[in-house]
Amino acid sequence: MSAWRPLSTDEPTTGLLETFGGPAFEVMRAAPAGAPPPTPLVFASPHSGDVYPEPMVAATRLPIEALRASEDSFVDRIVAAAPRLGAALIRARFARAYIDLNREPWEMDPAMFEGDLPEYARGRSARVAAGLGAIPRLAGEGRPIYARKLTFDEARDRVEQGHRPYHDILDRLLAAARSAHGVAILIDWHSMPAAAAAGQRARGGGPCDIVLGDRFGASCAPKLTGLVERELEAMGYRVARNAPYAGGYTTEHYGRPAKRTHALQIEINRSLYMDEASRTPTQGLAKLTADAQILTRALAAMDLSELK
Repeated sequence: MSAWRPLSTDEPTTGLLETFGGPAFEVMRAAPAGAPPPTPLVFASPHSGDVYPEPMVAATRLPIEALRASEDSFVDRIVAAAPRLGAALIRARFARAYIDLNREPWEMDPAMFEGDLPEYARGRSARVAAGLGAIPRLAGEGRPIYARKLTFDEARDRVEQGHRPYHDILDRLLAAARSAHGVAILIDWHSMPAAAAAGQRARGGGPCDIVLGDRFGASCAPKLTGLVERELEAMGYRVARNAPYAGGYTTEHYGRPAKRTHALQIEINRSLYMDEASRTPTQGLAKLTADAQILTRALAAMDLSELK
């Protein structure tokens, strides 16, 4: 498999942020740029980034190690084989604590900023109230991230250089899938703390290993959720639906079955493949990676007439 590559020259360069000398996100296609994608599958890993630009680091009161608990560590590795199995793949480089790509771009807490936010900012939402807007206010265990108030210019830079170009490319990948296959299938990959998984019972009993979020049936056809659920359960995973995670901004924004785009969020219990305290992979990473490939093949072979 080829290495991750920067965006090709036919894609927007606004995705590049030179503060760390690399792209804000990376894309791997299943076919050369400009060629029709071989399947309607688009995989995304918006929270696997681990880049903390220096301006953010200078403004924080917490060490980076404390912020890294919010990363979906290794999720991009779990699905890294997707392009050779027919699925386009986009992954974030910026850390979630810097800019959360699974939030509305202007979903921000007014209390974090100097002065007033513009009228288009969405300062009232359950996620903002929890300290988890597009620019999170709180880290794990409810600790404030910043030692000072941010300026709106700082927020706008993060949106314009991270959030906006990521979603511009994701939208283009989905459009290419619809054009080639009449339908697009977006799988948004995430991980969840073991403590969150322990509080949710799987369909077959016991704490869940994987949660499928389809916005309670609104973001994709039941056939898609059902296929993924059956495949995972056949592999021995305990699966729950929509609790504690029903899908975030990405699933809600793109999941429009009536407009030929189906979006499903997959949350993986981190204890399956990593030590959460040290953030090091365990032997479970290899099994989960192999199982993700089996699931990808099953999705690629899906009868698309059931989705149209």
